[in-house]
Amino acid sequence: MERWYFLLALGALTAAAQPTQRALVDKYCVTCHNQKLKTAGFVLEGLDPANPAANAAVWEKVIRLMRGRQMPPPGLPRPDDATSSAFTKAVADALDRAASVRPDPGATRPHRLNRNEYSNAIRDILALDMQPGNLLPVDDSGNGFDNMADLLSMSPALLERYLSAARLVSRTAIGDLKTIPAEMVYGTGVRGQTKGQDSEQLPFGASNGIAFQHYFPLDAEYEFRIKLAGGGDDETATIFKVRAPVKAGLQPVSAAFLREFAKPEVAMRPGGRRPGPPPAGGGAGPAVKPAELDLRLAGVSLKRFQPPQRAGAPEVGSVTIAGPYNPTGRGDTPSRAKIFACRPFQPADEDACAKTVLAGLARRAFRRPVTAVDVNPLFNLYRQARTDGSDFDDSIGVALQAMLVSPDFLFRVERDRKGAAPGSPQRLSDHELASRLSFFLWSSVPDDELLTLADQGKLKEPAVRQAQIDRMMQDPRSEAFVRNFGGQWLYLRTLANAKPDADIFATFDEDLRFAFRRETELLLTSILRNGDSVLDLLGANYTFLNQRLAEHYKVPGVYGPQFRRVELHNSPRGGLLGQGSMLTVTSYPNRTSVVQRGKWILENLLGTPPPPPPADVPELPAKAKDGRKLALREAMEAHRSNAVCASCHGRMDPIGFALENFNAVGEWRSDDAGVPIDAKGKLPNGSEFDGPAGLKHLLLERHRDEFVQTVAEKLLMYGLGRGLEPYDRPTVRAITAIAARDNYRLPAFLAAVVESTPFQMRRTSEK
Repeated sequence: MERWYFLLALGALTAAAQPTQRALVDKYCVTCHNQKLKTAGFVLEGLDPANPAANAAVWEKVIRLMRGRQMPPPGLPRPDDATSSAFTKAVADALDRAASVRPDPGATRPHRLNRNEYSNAIRDILALDMQPGNLLPVDDSGNGFDNMADLLSMSPALLERYLSAARLVSRTAIGDLKTIPAEMVYGTGVRGQTKGQDSEQLPFGASNGIAFQHYFPLDAEYEFRIKLAGGGDDETATIFKVRAPVKAGLQPVSAAFLREFAKPEVAMRPGGRRPGPPPAGGGAGPAVKPAELDLRLAGVSLKRFQPPQRAGAPEVGSVTIAGPYNPTGRGDTPSRAKIFACRPFQPADEDACAKTVLAGLARRAFRRPVTAVDVNPLFNLYRQARTDGSDFDDSIGVALQAMLVSPDFLFRVERDRKGAAPGSPQRLSDHELASRLSFFLWSSVPDDELLTLADQGKLKEPAVRQAQIDRMMQDPRSEAFVRNFGGQWLYLRTLANAKPDADIFATFDEDLRFAFRRETELLLTSILRNGDSVLDLLGANYTFLNQRLAEHYKVPGVYGPQFRRVELHNSPRGGLLGQGSMLTVTSYPNRTSVVQRGKWILENLLGTPPPPPPADVPELPAKAKDGRKLALREAMEAHRSNAVCASCHGRMDPIGFALENFNAVGEWRSDDAGVPIDAKGKLPNGSEFDGPAGLKHLLLERHRDEFVQTVAEKLLMYGLGRGLEPYDRPTVRAITAIAARDNYRLPAFLAAVVESTPFQMRRTSEK
């Protein structure tokens, strides 16, 4: 009886609200979006906001535009914020109720492993971290990510690349005794390596050096050649050489200048200056001469060299590794241990051992239990190679090469169950769910623990899934989530292509570029591993700095190349809005861009991207009529005098101007072209703010809902590997609501994505 009265009351409330909703649409929307005008191809006339499920795609767009304060457009009558919020909530609630009755998880397509996933899969299946994905073409991106299944197609040319990569991987993992000596050069501008790329791995007390990982293919002798920077060609350059026996496998290598006393108080700043405050009267302080050039392999010194005496501190330019020479064997590498689960003691044992080896590899590569149908074709290739004279190890390598170009490895395919009705929702199998989990959080294949749980059918249990999420987030492999999800969402990958003008920004170098990226990665990693709120991406009162970045930000007391968490006090640096990565990728080479910065925030943080600009946008005026150089705000005000431009710039520019105290490489400044910077802004809805602190406060207080929903959208899109459709919007709102109950902690978002209907289910094919 109580439930009956409740339903009657709910129906009465809904009926009472209907005229209000319809009246709002008629008053503010239908005047433009009617059958006659069809403004922007969008018609609301005749649609019932009280029954939005009948036209869900239309009403989801209305909700998005109204929550983003994009509609009604500036200059036209618009409802107050409270009325607008009540309307969008009522429509969204109705859509969510309809979706809960008949959920649509969406269809999936075969998902080819992208470059990063391929490299990580090879690393985890074969214990071989050689980044073979770099041999493949760059993947197409859609919706901001390169793991969208509909863009990951296969072509004959790409298949040839996979064949070449599989051949190299197989030979490297097994150990090819026929390997001929070759050279690999590491150094500034060489094969993507830079002097500061792995600076955190330098020995304590080191300066002016490089550190990297190198794969030694065999137990053999290798030659190391260290070339000092600025030394001319190889005939005139200072080059130090050493030849040494090295065990096969991936080894860390470093070459750096070490001082005689490796103590913090004598650690040099860049340029040979001691840390701490400068001496009285100014100046850089006394120079500290580097003692010796130290070459290390796996942390152990191979040899020290005495550098030549010359003005200024010498620097390492490059390190060349040549070999293998005089190989003594394939070695006892992690790859070989992972591959050879058994060893035949006599020829009669070989075939049985080969099947065991291949079955174990296929289970990890195919991410599911395997049968004779999977193993026999691989075994036949092994058997043919053995018959042709190859030894046991090389014959396994032939089968492994074929396995690595198998569709079962290169594609993630989720299959319809027998008898499933076309177009019906279907729950994923445990092994399909294990793959979704691992590629979401690790960009790689499931490990043995996940596969075993899938074998046992335990991934259906929510408590088991949550335990796995917790485990996987703490695993080092979750760094892939930071690099791939965060690197694309926050444009960190774009940072590699930024080219600040060297004449204007002379302090920008590769060490600073690396530090910008690492700062943002460490912030996201900290939020992930510590279970912090995603709101810290905007409002953190801490950041991660090394000495190079701290000096750029004018933060005192940070010494050495290692990054550490630094608490901030009255600083504009906390959160993404004060980080050099975002500020640099949203600038031009020679100046800032309020448009790009405003667009970046609208698109990536608030989920309300502006429309693309028209084709005939004029250049900004560089000078005033009297010949005076214009400050950027003055030039933009002249640009906005065009009414067509003002419609979009009214939202972007105020946001961008709030960050104008940061120049194009993130340094703090107080004036632009001699004019004091005015960092005040006002949005079309009347919101006012001043500088980075004011903008941060506005985003956290007035636009928090848009930000957290954008986080949910990006995570769901990345986790599913497809773009979101209107029927996914109720899921986005549900994920956000679940995370809200846990203070928007990032782990709560991840768990809500994993527990969502689109992540755990799929729509069967229509055929």
